Amino acid sequence: MRWIDIPPNWLAAHLLALWVLGEGGPQIEGRVWDALGVCLIVLGLALMLWSVVWMVRARTTPIPHRMPSALVTGGPFLFSRNPIYLGDMMILAGAVAWSGAVLGLLLLPLLLVILTRRFIIPEEKRLTRAFGPAYESWARRVRRWL
Repeated sequence: MRWIDIPPNWLAAHLLALWVLGEGGPQIEGRVWDALGVCLIVLGLALMLWSVVWMVRARTTPIPHRMPSALVTGGPFLFSRNPIYLGDMMILAGAVAWSGAVLGLLLLPLLLVILTRRFIIPEEKRLTRAFGPAYESWARRVRRWL
């Protein structure tokens, strides 16, 4: 089977790694961590859905590596240039908290670097080519992550 280079696959790989790291490693436990984890996962999924709705309404693609047809600057894109990837990070952080796997914390910066280098930086280049000054102006006002 061929690896498809999309963020959900990277997130799934990190969730699998979290499960492996959680087996026998140091753990934190408690209902607070469980509740925090579930909240982060739900909020991450909601943020992703909200972002996709805005992209679909603008008739542009949420699929990475494709040329966008519109610059989306409303909704969740008012506070993050990459709310879908932020949602990925929230889901992984929530899974780490919910699982209690302390070593899982190591996966967070790893996923952040992968998303930034494999997806965000190339997308920023495509957006600059496609929308020039409009994108650059928006990028100066809105942070890459938060």
